Amino acid sequence: MIPEPLGLLDGPAAAEAVAQGLALPLQGGPLAFLGWRPLGEAGPMRPAASAPPVLSAAPPPFAGLAPHPARPLVMGIVNCTPDSFSGDGLGAAHAAAIARGEAMLAAGADMLDVGGESTRPGAAPVSPEEEQARILPVIRALARLAPVSVDTRHAETMRAALAAGARIVNDVSALAFDPAAMGVAAEAGCPVVLMHMRTLDPRTMQREVAYEDVVREVAEHLARRLDACEAAGIPRGRIALDPGIGFGKTVAHNLALIERLPALAGLGCAILLGASRKTFIGRITGVEAPAERVHGSVAAALAGAARGAHILRVHDVAATVQALRLRAAVLTGGA
Repeated sequence: MIPEPLGLLDGPAAAEAVAQGLALPLQGGPLAFLGWRPLGEAGPMRPAASAPPVLSAAPPPFAGLAPHPARPLVMGIVNCTPDSFSGDGLGAAHAAAIARGEAMLAAGADMLDVGGESTRPGAAPVSPEEEQARILPVIRALARLAPVSVDTRHAETMRAALAAGARIVNDVSALAFDPAAMGVAAEAGCPVVLMHMRTLDPRTMQREVAYEDVVREVAEHLARRLDACEAAGIPRGRIALDPGIGFGKTVAHNLALIERLPALAGLGCAILLGASRKTFIGRITGVEAPAERVHGSVAAALAGAARGAHILRVHDVAATVQALRLRAAVLTGGA
């Protein structure tokens, strides 16, 4: 049974409800929840006081990064691919990619995610050798400045990236694509991001997309991957979960996953949301060019922050950080 928190509160209302015993902090705060029910079940909301402890317990700081008091951590995306869906791919232009990462850190990013293989719908695979040629010089340079995550499905690339200074493995297949990947992550003792994707091949993930309950099915899939990781020696405290916005989902599925993002809190891990510049934003807003979806991407990031995301993976760091800082100031009175 995965418990889903309900009746979220934020800011002074959350603090007051917790102080009066009407609510519990969601994963340690700053959000609070008034009640809960088993994920996928109907019926009345149960009181927060009866909730399983996993909903109120704070997960360990991900990759050693302590969370900000009132906002999620920001992960800046550095695409070393020539065919990124977002229009920001730099291919093997190492100097440009390093400069982009440095600019993101200056704009307030807490960590960087470096990838060399596009996983957009329909993308062709890239060999680990080509992937490593694109990303390793970039990782070596940026890892001296901040925590770096390597965005890859390939165990060989994970191993090489970790040796080059990366501290986190971010795998869109939840360590299922490459049979050796889980062993590499377990041996390295590194934090990992497990993402939900319907298939292990981006070329087919958007075909015949259907779920009975997308939130329940995504959470159950990630729960199974969590169990596999723990069995392989990767403790839950080193894992963040990503619902996989845009990976084998329709617009309606993506919106449901953002709206009910707190359901993943029932798995006891940090939650990462990566909605930046995704196609569903363009379909809702009518903005065709991914690079021009800044405003919609920031709105998605704020929605994630209001629903318990611990990490936001974004292309537009400066705009996102500015919006998050203002949101935090409103909720805390500028304290």
